[in-house]
Amino acid sequence: MKYKLVIGSRGSKLALKQAEWVKDKLTLLNPELEITIQIVKTTGDVKSEPLSVIGGKGVFTKELEEALLERQIDLAVHSLKDLPTFVPDALTIAAIADREDPRDALVFGHDLGSTPIRSIADLPKNAVVGTSSQRRAAQLRLHRQDLVIKELRGNVDTRLRKLDDGQYDALILAIAGLRRLGLENRIGHPVSTEEMLPAVGQGAIGIETRVDNESAIVVTRQLEDQTTRTAVTAERAFLRALGGGCLLPIAALAVVHQDEMKLEGLVASPDGARVLRDTTLGACSDAIRLGESLAQRLLDQGAGSMLATPAKGSDLHQ
Repeated sequence: MKYKLVIGSRGSKLALKQAEWVKDKLTLLNPELEITIQIVKTTGDVKSEPLSVIGGKGVFTKELEEALLERQIDLAVHSLKDLPTFVPDALTIAAIADREDPRDALVFGHDLGSTPIRSIADLPKNAVVGTSSQRRAAQLRLHRQDLVIKELRGNVDTRLRKLDDGQYDALILAIAGLRRLGLENRIGHPVSTEEMLPAVGQGAIGIETRVDNESAIVVTRQLEDQTTRTAVTAERAFLRALGGGCLLPIAALAVVHQDEMKLEGLVASPDGARVLRDTTLGACSDAIRLGESLAQRLLDQGAGSMLATPAKGSDLHQ
């Protein structure tokens, strides 16, 4: 008799790709499993208003967590950057899979396709850049005050179509999402982390389940990547200590080398006029403390007042 497992996923092409990847991996490792994928519509999928209006962080995960709690599904597959840092007591992130490239990428429209652009500095003067991210917008403004940053929502295909229709000169998208969708050829140029620090957890897939579902936990942990877990634990501790979410320009990236970790964190004013960025080094075993201490250093430098001042009229999220 096969053991049944239901994976919950958003209905977007990228979310389904990630859920299918989890299904394929678990099926290969556990032939006795009968795994199905159930689409769960989230607030972020069904509403077109700016994320700052409909709720920010959690709008892509809340209904998935409710489906878990109501036992409609056994696993929820998330882009970890969308998952709030506080997980309900009855739920747990059972596994965090090996991380894809966490960097952002410049994606060019037709007019820039043949132009040699190797950094944000190379973009044409007054170029129209599409993003729905406060984090990206603030760092773009830090480097280039002349850029016209235009709100952009929708799935990756929708965003690329708008770019190709000439509504934007360039987009900033996550390399991980483009690669998972087989769209690596659309990467115009990877943006260095020196120019743009990524979102907390970017490139990582988190698999959530109920704490009382021991069978699902045991199976899911086969996909755990400890190096990724350690890195994103520090990043999420940093974000949690700042009290931040999707609506604030916060970024972090942890790089693990053997037993040591380098954690970089950034807080920006929404207009990019002021950016605080700092780095800490320490043992991987101290991941949470490293994240919290780096957050406190930025708070001591004035990050709190920056985060308390939203951008006027901004619809951008993290």
